[in-house]
Amino acid sequence: MNDQSPPPLEANGLSIRATRPGDFEQINVLTSLPGFRAGTLRLPFQSVEVTRKWLENPIPGAINIAAEIDGQIVGHAGLQPSSGRRAHAAGIGIGVHDDFTGRGIGKALLHALIDAADNWLNIRRLELTVYTDNSRAISLYEKCGFEREGIHRDYAFKDGRFVDALAMARIRAI
Repeated sequence: MNDQSPPPLEANGLSIRATRPGDFEQINVLTSLPGFRAGTLRLPFQSVEVTRKWLENPIPGAINIAAEIDGQIVGHAGLQPSSGRRAHAAGIGIGVHDDFTGRGIGKALLHALIDAADNWLNIRRLELTVYTDNSRAISLYEKCGFEREGIHRDYAFKDGRFVDALAMARIRAI
């Protein structure tokens, strides 16, 4: 995304907007927080330089958004469309600052991605994986129409042990 995106949506001090290359330091801090990282496949100690390069060179067609309150990035989400015979599908990921969970930020980010998928990209299938112990995220996804499709056993190594993840998807009716 570029810096000439439309103005952000405002609601109760929360702004959802496209990420910018200059966000790299705040996003690196956000994604390195223990709670945020625990819900992802990120390794600890990712350098600011890696985050900067990622923001400067987005995957073509991907949408990366940030949730911001009073100039502080408190959430991040992304949508990555598939191609070819899977052009109707996209994967998503969402994370919220450890100190801002439970305030509707994840819901706002998820709704923004669903809107982009449904109304701008004609994505029929949104898919994600979520650790089976992340009941708050699973509940949010289910409230937004995502269904459980299966379990990935021993999906990732986390906190010294292998953990399972749910495969979930939301299929938009045509």
